[in-house]
Amino acid sequence: MTERFTNAVLSPAVDDHGTRMLTVYSSALGRRADITLYVPEVDRADRLPLLILLHGVHGSHWNWWALGGLAASLQKLKARGDSCPFIIAMPSDGHWGSGTAYVPHTSFNAEAWIIDDVPAAVKSVLPNVDTTRLYLAGLSMGGYGAIRLGMKYADRVTGVSAHSSVTRIEQLVDHVQEPLSEFLYSGAENVDIMHWVRQNREQIPSLRFDCGREDSLLEGNRALHEALITAGVEHVYEEFDGGHTWDFWSAHLLHTLRFMSALAAQRKTD
Repeated sequence: MTERFTNAVLSPAVDDHGTRMLTVYSSALGRRADITLYVPEVDRADRLPLLILLHGVHGSHWNWWALGGLAASLQKLKARGDSCPFIIAMPSDGHWGSGTAYVPHTSFNAEAWIIDDVPAAVKSVLPNVDTTRLYLAGLSMGGYGAIRLGMKYADRVTGVSAHSSVTRIEQLVDHVQEPLSEFLYSGAENVDIMHWVRQNREQIPSLRFDCGREDSLLEGNRALHEALITAGVEHVYEEFDGGHTWDFWSAHLLHTLRFMSALAAQRKTD
């Protein structure tokens, strides 16, 4: 383990799919935090990339594993003859209030937790993970986190995939108890997806996102799609039947896994 995470606690596998639980102290959060890890059985010499899956408001690190059907999606991928060559980290968002939105706050930094501490913590217990380029995905608040962080840290991220995303920080007000000002601590520009798109226009990572046609966030996703078109940013946007539910997210997680796997395969041959 790296000195930074000498007190990390990693569980043995908790199922037949290589899922493990990791608890670490995060300096960015100023407290302990949890990560559910999917660790595939591969040759120890293989350097696997890291896919970080982010949860939504009122959620936690175990959501994608227990509610999102991650194992079932991985099995479907395998049945189709595809692979998912990733170590998958599913971190908590920082366990503050209704949700951190993965942004800096007055007393902690949930952005730094995801983009810095999570990759370093995983590497401290799984040295074969390749964290030089990250893959980010999420749902709802986690979709916002994945897209915003992907656009801001474009030089460190290969691909982004999001489902039913919050697309503007103001949309969180109806879903959290905390005041909007808390989420704007780092400034309006820092939490604005399109600000980072414009800043990093020449190195935007590959991006796909989708939304259900019965989702209250549909119009926001359409607006982001149009803004990206106007900015000349190549991306994939899809709409499907469904609402803001785990049925929708578990059904479409496969899109994320296939998208990311294709990017990883392409990067391996470049």
